[in-house]
Amino acid sequence: MTAFAVNPETLKDTIAAVLGERAKHISLKLGEVTVVVSAANYLQVATTLRDASGCQFEQLMDLCGVDYSQYKDGVWDGARYCVVLHLLSVSLNQRVRLKVFAPDDDLPVVASVTGVWNGANWFEREAFDLFGIVFEGHSDLRRILTDYGFIGHPFRKDFPTSGHVEMRYDPEQKRVIYQPVTIEPREITPRIIREEDYGGLHGRD
Repeated sequence: MTAFAVNPETLKDTIAAVLGERAKHISLKLGEVTVVVSAANYLQVATTLRDASGCQFEQLMDLCGVDYSQYKDGVWDGARYCVVLHLLSVSLNQRVRLKVFAPDDDLPVVASVTGVWNGANWFEREAFDLFGIVFEGHSDLRRILTDYGFIGHPFRKDFPTSGHVEMRYDPEQKRVIYQPVTIEPREITPRIIREEDYGGLHGRD
């Protein structure tokens, strides 16, 4: 009977051999293998990880964007936007994390992997909507979570928590309208109860 549990060290070595210089960095932490590649090699690497013997990552489990601008209290000195994929090999029972950084912070662009894994379609649209990462080659790249006409990307670290506009129904115009946010930012301090017998909690049988 064939054992399907792959040793992470073996997987790391296999991926290193398959990708060669196309892998900028490969790490193994907490039993998980993470591969970092350049945007120029991203699409080719994705195809290789799907097809190469010993890899066979047939399934994309997740794809998301990351904004590193405030990572470790702002001491991060690399590219701001990253796309992270979690891949699964059903046939070999192994997983890998693939990371690619967009080279341009002002206009983050990476290739779309919808041609490699069809399931990337909505994930890439979500990362585009929330982070403003453009996936070149995506056949239908448009917002998926925010409202029509929404301006900005709400998961970027510099996007205000309350947003820029709010919408409400206007009974006079008999339609939904947009207006500037009316919520005033405030700092909420938790109430600290110091009474020893608050609520009669002490002295009960």
